[in-house]
Amino acid sequence: MYNTGIDTNAPETGLNEECGVFGIYDFDGGSVASTIYYGLFALQHRGQESCGIAVSETNGPKGKIMSHKGMGLVNEVFTPDILEPMRGDIGVGHVRYSTAGASTRENAQPLVLNYVKGTLALAHNGNLINATELRHDLEYTGAIFQTTIDSEVIAYHIARERLNTGTVEDAVNRACKKIKGAYSLVVMSPRKLIGARDPFGFKPLCIGKRENSYIITSESCALDTIGAEFVRDVLPGETVTITADKGIISDMSRALPKEQEARCIFEYIYFARPDSRIDGVSVYESRIRAGKFLAMDSPVDADLVVGVPESGNAAALGYSQQSGIPYGTAFVKNSYVGRTFIKPKQSSRESSVKVKLNVLREAVDGRRVIMIDDSIVRGTTSDRIVKMLRDAGAREVHVRISSPPFLWPCYFGTDVPASDQLIAYNRTIEEIREIIGADSLGYLSIDRLQEMVDGLKICKGCFNGSYPIEPPTEDIRGDFEK
Repeated sequence: MYNTGIDTNAPETGLNEECGVFGIYDFDGGSVASTIYYGLFALQHRGQESCGIAVSETNGPKGKIMSHKGMGLVNEVFTPDILEPMRGDIGVGHVRYSTAGASTRENAQPLVLNYVKGTLALAHNGNLINATELRHDLEYTGAIFQTTIDSEVIAYHIARERLNTGTVEDAVNRACKKIKGAYSLVVMSPRKLIGARDPFGFKPLCIGKRENSYIITSESCALDTIGAEFVRDVLPGETVTITADKGIISDMSRALPKEQEARCIFEYIYFARPDSRIDGVSVYESRIRAGKFLAMDSPVDADLVVGVPESGNAAALGYSQQSGIPYGTAFVKNSYVGRTFIKPKQSSRESSVKVKLNVLREAVDGRRVIMIDDSIVRGTTSDRIVKMLRDAGAREVHVRISSPPFLWPCYFGTDVPASDQLIAYNRTIEEIREIIGADSLGYLSIDRLQEMVDGLKICKGCFNGSYPIEPPTEDIRGDFEK
């Protein structure tokens, strides 16, 4: 047995995104709760731990917000009898992913704040690197926290800045100048919907319109789901304010020079739905390109190209198109495995990978297979999938990965673990190949990433250790997570 030095009892999951946000303001006064529900349903891939909705009536009693949140998937938390009484023409929603230890109802969003100037509801996607420092400052001036998420730090700072500013959007801008890291925010005040994106553009945020309603959300696929048209992306460093009398108001006072922008490349490789467009680039097309680059740079003679569902599928198609090797389906995915399925005990022979995936023996038996996946984190999943293909009769299994090797942790909202838990850290590709049991292994070159997204400026920190912001001196990711 090859000794990997990696915790093989760690969760057998791939990467996880932190959350998805959705906000809507219906100028005609229609109820928005059900629209938020469907918007969150479209964003479910961004988080399956918890979700929430908060709504308000702009012409009703000022400061009255109805909210509901809970643990579970959107259709588990929100039933018709819960949604029906939630009346309001403005609202925000949130889906959340968290790592073990931070998964509690208290940490679910949106956060609703009652303060001297009124009310706020806030939904946040991302991760702050100065959350500990800001939290301690607030605690020493009397703040009492109800959660362990850094989103509450943001909400407190907005509330405090509002005491000294004329408008809530100015308060959001001032608060955003204090926080450092990755954030896409949707904030609801009694009569305004506000969206804010960090100056680096780590996390996506876009604007949509349906009849006389405006929407701010994480991905354009949520707009398609509710029948809204895409208006534009919220720009890195931009704050947009939507009001009934002025429409969209933009503030770019936090913007950085274009060359300093640093979008999370994993939105394109893995996190976002393939039918989304982020900052003008199709997620689907970017994955097709990644597969083509793999075929150019890591060719191998084989009979079949297959993708590991779902994010590996488009890259596999790209590899097939470039190489001329037929594209096929080798895996059947169980679509009904949510966050609640019971993982087998260590002593059990069943693997949670087999609960999620099964191999089509007829597709791979006797064939040389190229298997495309989006990443290898610890390697505990990859070796099981390779073995499943071999057990189904595959003669050869060649693994190609549509991202470079992970060498460094992420501090900006992606749960890439510490370096010593990464299979690629201090190992050669040949050593990794041996660990996962593949006949050959190839990764996407780091030099291909910019080309993959049409030249957009991206963050490569988890691949090369060069972060757009100086990372914290201590790893606070377990303390302040979305």
